[in-house]
Amino acid sequence: MTHEAGIPLGIRFKLLSDTPQDSAAQVVGDVVIGDYRDLDTLREFARGCDVITFDHEHVPTEHLRALEADGIPVRPGPDALVHAQDKGVMRARLDAIGVPCPRHRIVADPQDVAAFAAEGEGFPVVLKTVRGGYDGKGVWVVDSVEEAAEPFKAGVPVLAEEKVDYVRELAANVVRSPHGQAVAYPVVESRQVGGVCDTVIAPAPGLDDALALKAEQMALSIAKELGVVGHLAVELFQTRDGRILVNELAMRPHNSGHWSQDGAITSQFANHVRAVLDLPLGDPRPRAKWTVMVNVLGGDYPDMYSAYLHCMARDPQLKIHMYGKDVKPGRKVGHVNTYGDDLDDVLERARHAAGYLRGTITE
Repeated sequence: MTHEAGIPLGIRFKLLSDTPQDSAAQVVGDVVIGDYRDLDTLREFARGCDVITFDHEHVPTEHLRALEADGIPVRPGPDALVHAQDKGVMRARLDAIGVPCPRHRIVADPQDVAAFAAEGEGFPVVLKTVRGGYDGKGVWVVDSVEEAAEPFKAGVPVLAEEKVDYVRELAANVVRSPHGQAVAYPVVESRQVGGVCDTVIAPAPGLDDALALKAEQMALSIAKELGVVGHLAVELFQTRDGRILVNELAMRPHNSGHWSQDGAITSQFANHVRAVLDLPLGDPRPRAKWTVMVNVLGGDYPDMYSAYLHCMARDPQLKIHMYGKDVKPGRKVGHVNTYGDDLDDVLERARHAAGYLRGTITE
């Protein structure tokens, strides 16, 4: 989708992909198959590139520093990206710059988890491996010291956090360029199912204007303080007592910004490309009163083509984005965007289409 956004700008992409079946590898012309964890592979790939950017945070930090030492622009740079790679580093840095977060600390073992729980409201406690987690993976909600043993088996540091009493999850998406220009998208509501993003509503319905502005300003401040270049998604908790707390950071185009493909004047993908190339950023304002994105997860029906045709015929305004992935139960294989003036109607249309594509709705 980032490649698609660069085509009208005449930008040529070179892709390092794990396999030829990866979504981007099916559409980018210049594809190198290789392991992003291997420094020699990265160095060979980077030759001739004007700038390197990412669609995930897992490239080793030390390898990115080596590319920078070789004179290759990396955006976002490793000094910024490490805050999305390592949750412990992120929490320490956000504390240092005064950003509100859930109560937290690194814990050494299950007994230390019990001590952390006792320091606050007790169990349950959220445990996260500091590296490698996404879409609910690497995250546990534990109710006892016995349940706290599993996260330590990964062999990486474990972060303990209070289980926040929140009303809903929000996301503030911003984009920042090397020379400091920055734009903010409307704050959205993000609804999760089983730790996976299911629905995004833009803008977040019923969000107080002052709280929305505070969330946007917080995200812009984080981007500046951390030196982010490109897209930054700041995932937030809206608490029952009226606060917003930072949950996670992502420094790439993000699921909570997929609505912008069809719902904003300039999508997150287009602005990410503009930012990493230090081009003027585009207008992030919404095109419609409401835009809803619903993820399409794989179900028991591997052939979605007939369902795709049905959805297009039933709702000609529907925007369907499929990723070219093999369909597996629970796997994100696409998303649908809808927009309009009536939120209930927009939500129903998006949910019906996503459910029909998955096979959970048959009429």
